[in-house]
Amino acid sequence: MVWVTFWPLVLGFAASGLVQSMIARDGLRAKLGTTSVSSVSRATLLGVISSSCSYAASAMARTLFARGSSFTNAMIFMVASTNLVIELGLVMYFLLGWQFVVAQLAGGVIMVVGLAFATRWYFSPRRETALRTKVLSESPAPAVTSLTTRQRLRDPRYYREGARYALGDVTMLRKELLAGFVVAGFLSVHVPNEWWSHVFTQGHGNWAVLENAVVAPLVAVVSFVCSVGNIPLAAALWIHGVAFGGVISFIFADLVTLPLLLIYRRLYGRGAALRLFFLLWPLMSIAGVLVDLAFRSTKLLPSTRHAAALSGHFALGWTLALNCLALLFALVLWRLAHHHDEPIGARDPVCGMHVDTSAPVATRTRDGVTYYFCSLRCAESFERGDGAMKKDVLGDAIDPVCAMAVDSHSALSARGRDNVTYYFCSPGCRATFLEESSNPPGSSPITLGPKP
Repeated sequence: MVWVTFWPLVLGFAASGLVQSMIARDGLRAKLGTTSVSSVSRATLLGVISSSCSYAASAMARTLFARGSSFTNAMIFMVASTNLVIELGLVMYFLLGWQFVVAQLAGGVIMVVGLAFATRWYFSPRRETALRTKVLSESPAPAVTSLTTRQRLRDPRYYREGARYALGDVTMLRKELLAGFVVAGFLSVHVPNEWWSHVFTQGHGNWAVLENAVVAPLVAVVSFVCSVGNIPLAAALWIHGVAFGGVISFIFADLVTLPLLLIYRRLYGRGAALRLFFLLWPLMSIAGVLVDLAFRSTKLLPSTRHAAALSGHFALGWTLALNCLALLFALVLWRLAHHHDEPIGARDPVCGMHVDTSAPVATRTRDGVTYYFCSLRCAESFERGDGAMKKDVLGDAIDPVCAMAVDSHSALSARGRDNVTYYFCSPGCRATFLEESSNPPGSSPITLGPKP
């Protein structure tokens, strides 16, 4: 599966990063306060161009809500940001086929329309006001309006910024991708078809489709895999006999995995998290059933359940050539992302994800320096001091405690007794440096780590 999807993944993340860098989003954010046809369309478009993993999408949706977006439009943004994006479509095409790509887009439209009508019933104006009050105190103030898309296209810095977004997305999703491929490979080889028949009903026509579409999101809840990582799992479900609509519902259910539900509880409270789950779960199931019925009536359902990526064979020819080109392209992206110019955005000092400073989910200030975060979880980890930064092999500074290479533009800093500014990979190293440098000279000299 990795072999078949490597070049689509590289291409998808690169295209997604470029779109995120080039499209000016400030104007769209200002027009999401009321729920209407135009605002729903804008929220969907904003989600598509803000392609991100489920964790970042949920946090960004909260930020939009705090800045004046209706809760309906914030949820529509979250769905579009994770399910109507470039990299998802490419991986789905090569693992499952074009029918699933079309079904995903059609199901996404059904989800958006369903949210536009149902969210106001699940979350009354009184509840929405209470939720907004809760999140306003924790949301950072927006930065100045950024350049227009036309101005960005003429500036080479934004192409390097696109590479940073691409690498940041890979950094954020690497665990989900690894887990998705490993678990899908295990399920496709070691779990017999008889076991799946106990979970998903088969051979009972529309009733089987309905049962599969209802149960599949519950399976996703305990899978702990979200975003692009759940596409390999969906392929494993498909070859084991799960209905077409059930697979589509499972793909949408990356927004209700258990880690995401815990995040919703942190963002909005326990009651609102439960309401959000019982809003999204039926809509995912309905979208899966309607898409299945539409494809069945038009005879567009895939005729076989064979997936080439799960056959155990490594295709050469064009796949080999494209993977080699993708590897070279990935190296170019990596080099662009580490270009020694002043980044336009910022890097999350905990997870390494690239953050749009005009739309940060959270900010924290330390020693007069503002740090930007992709999620509240990273911001809280930063405050606790247990989130180390990622090593930057092209960093221009060396942590004096652990000798890790860091980027001075985004690393923590402190001034030593020698009036020299030092940079650190984590709050822990910085605290160690300050503690030891405050002792009398010669009593506890700072021990420098080995040179890299």
